[in-house]
Amino acid sequence: MNLGLKGKRALVTGSTAGIGLATARALAAEGAFVTVNGRTQARVDSAVSGLRRDLPDASVSGIAADLSSREGFERLIAQLPEVDVLVNNLGIFEVKSFEQISDEDWIHYFEVNVLSGIRLSRHYVGGMRSHNWGRIVFVSSESGLQIPTEMIHYGMTKTAQLAVARGLAETLVGTGVTVNSVLPGPTASEGVGGFVAQMAADRGVDVATVEREFFATARPSSILQRFTTPDEIAAMITYICGVPASATTGASLRVDGGVVRTIA
Repeated sequence: MNLGLKGKRALVTGSTAGIGLATARALAAEGAFVTVNGRTQARVDSAVSGLRRDLPDASVSGIAADLSSREGFERLIAQLPEVDVLVNNLGIFEVKSFEQISDEDWIHYFEVNVLSGIRLSRHYVGGMRSHNWGRIVFVSSESGLQIPTEMIHYGMTKTAQLAVARGLAETLVGTGVTVNSVLPGPTASEGVGGFVAQMAADRGVDVATVEREFFATARPSSILQRFTTPDEIAAMITYICGVPASATTGASLRVDGGVVRTIA
């Protein structure tokens, strides 16, 4: 399928690994001019080099900027004033009991996971509206619907993203600009992979055992009963960025392996 993305300018935040990197690769493969983002120049350079190696004909660049801060946001938009496609993928997570989550933790998680996407969307949406075409995607999580008790602060930010995306979509009535959320389930990203590997090492078992036990106890409603891959999530993100998805807006699209037990 031709997604009509050739020549479109795309920014994927938090894209030096995992879902973000897979999405940058998929968009570049469709012919978009992709900008990779990460906090450090070394990580950005490594991601850009890898993408150029995998896709020699692709147009890929990178900007190192910490988008959890106003300063990082200003640095990025100074180098990239307009885009056609914005994928708000930047996010952090950690396992921490509710009693241990400090005020500073709550604020930091909101700044990284929510406010970074708000700032960028607020900046770029005007240009999209003037061109009567654009795509904004918030990478949320099934944890925004089923709040995990082991990281309530993370779940809060994922729910907030759903509200922002839906509200923003409703400000764009009658335009060619769409705003959607994608809700991955447990995914074998770099962060999750490291967490699972550490758990396996601590217990003296293999990673496959930890994965089986995780889905048996923590996510028993999963139909897949395995971690999704970054490429599987990127496929959905890339599709809704394309021209054929022009009638999909204001939606929360689950790529959760069936974890959420609802039909709507």
